[in-house]
Amino acid sequence: MGAAGSRLEKALGEQFPEGERYFGLENFGNTCYCNSVLQALYFCVPFRDQLLEYYANNKNTGDVEENMLTCLADLFSQDAHEFLNFLLNELVDILEKEHNAARESLQNISFPKNSNGPIDGQPNGSHKELAATWVHKCFQGILTNETRCLRCETVTDRDETFFDLSLDIEQNSSLTSCLKNFSSTETLNAEDKFFCDKCCSLQEAQKRMKIKKPPNILVIHLKRFKYIEQLQRYKKLSYRVVFPLELKLLNTVDNSDLEYSLFAVVVHVGSGPNHGHYISLVKSHNHWLFFDDENVEMTDESMVQAFFGSPQEFSGNTDNGYILFYESLAERS
Repeated sequence: MGAAGSRLEKALGEQFPEGERYFGLENFGNTCYCNSVLQALYFCVPFRDQLLEYYANNKNTGDVEENMLTCLADLFSQDAHEFLNFLLNELVDILEKEHNAARESLQNISFPKNSNGPIDGQPNGSHKELAATWVHKCFQGILTNETRCLRCETVTDRDETFFDLSLDIEQNSSLTSCLKNFSSTETLNAEDKFFCDKCCSLQEAQKRMKIKKPPNILVIHLKRFKYIEQLQRYKKLSYRVVFPLELKLLNTVDNSDLEYSLFAVVVHVGSGPNHGHYISLVKSHNHWLFFDDENVEMTDESMVQAFFGSPQEFSGNTDNGYILFYESLAERS
């Protein structure tokens, strides 16, 4: 477990969770953005259990490891959010390919080919549905983009899936207000009119985005890097955004009673997007832990508040919550 783990074990004493292990991750030259995300994912218990089961049942996991190395080589921006998205999507691609290969192999065994066409029981042009992997079951939600024509009142829905929500932020705001703004109603008029299929013409309309199917693990990305046209570069927004330990998705989802609990925070340390450092705070067995590459320490729950951001634009506080991981309390029960 290492020296850090030994210190934690002594600090927790009899409260140290049986069978649990806490490891730091070595920084191989600016890989803190990977380490912070991997620590957060490790303490996402449903994801960790499925990943360990996958490794236990697959002797050849080279694809996963090779794609991880490719990911590290390709992400020159060294952004934790980009790494998280790349990693989850690469895992999905690998799992879907394995599922499709296994299904085709089974079909080739079960159904001999006809001399004049496709496999028996598989009509020409049939659509192969993609499997819902354990990555989808952990992280995937569904958004609905609703557009209401103000002339005929017809509502058009368009669904899209997501692994995380990227939210615009404002100074001295809260996560709840950011979510409210995300789902606020926008009026489409003038040059932005909506083409209504029922009216067969451009019409004024109102549109809003809401969560149709909340995920079991809700990942929220706070958009702290904004491109400033006058400067011709990205600027970090160290705005103070209060995020709660217990979250209700008010004004964002139909079931407003749905609750989530915070279990990990990836923090960006530094004044800009092209330089800085990443650390993470995670909750394990009701204890909060602080991960800074290979260093692991116990911390207090109140430490989370230190990463809300700065109430003043020009401040020395550049340690800001960047990616938030929430677990559905319904899933936990």
